[in-house]
Amino acid sequence: MQARKVGTFKSASTREWTVERLGSLSRQEVEQLRENAEHLGASAVVELCIESLKTRPASRQAGPTQDRGKRRLGSRASALAARGVRVEDAASWGGVRKDGKIVLALWASAVQSAGGGCSYLLWAPNVGNARPWSDTAAGKERLDHCKLSLGKEAEGLLVYGDRLVGYLPELKARSIHGVDMDVVVNLTVEKRGEEYWAAWGKTAR
Repeated sequence: MQARKVGTFKSASTREWTVERLGSLSRQEVEQLRENAEHLGASAVVELCIESLKTRPASRQAGPTQDRGKRRLGSRASALAARGVRVEDAASWGGVRKDGKIVLALWASAVQSAGGGCSYLLWAPNVGNARPWSDTAAGKERLDHCKLSLGKEAEGLLVYGDRLVGYLPELKARSIHGVDMDVVVNLTVEKRGEEYWAAWGKTAR
């Protein structure tokens, strides 16, 4: 069977593939990338994929609906595409739809609940190197999205996975199970000091 390309993998260059970027892909996508890399003789990418797969749960025959609380899970790129957003970089955590609405991927376990509502820290400056992701291309893109949607309604998609101690999940996670394809949160972006937060009621449609 002929290998299929994943994302923007190119045989001419492997510099764009890093452990952090692989962390944003699903296990299936990493396995496919490894297959592509082997087919194209890119040994450095093969090694990165092998290391990334060591930190992920083994593949199972049962689908994600059965394994993870009856959620229908998909990759971040496919979930954003389902909401009308096309991302050019696998590291992206959001995008702008044609109608101008911002769609943001949110790490589900980082959602804070209080007083019948929910909030989520979308972006904060990298003070004391506590949030290095904020200075990455994906983090700067998130800041731009926050500014564009400030005070407006945006949409949030919930990403499920296992966090890696010492890292923001947007930068690196132990594993990413996927995005709930059936839940969309209607949220408002607020600026609190130098931080940008998402806020919404307790019911997601």
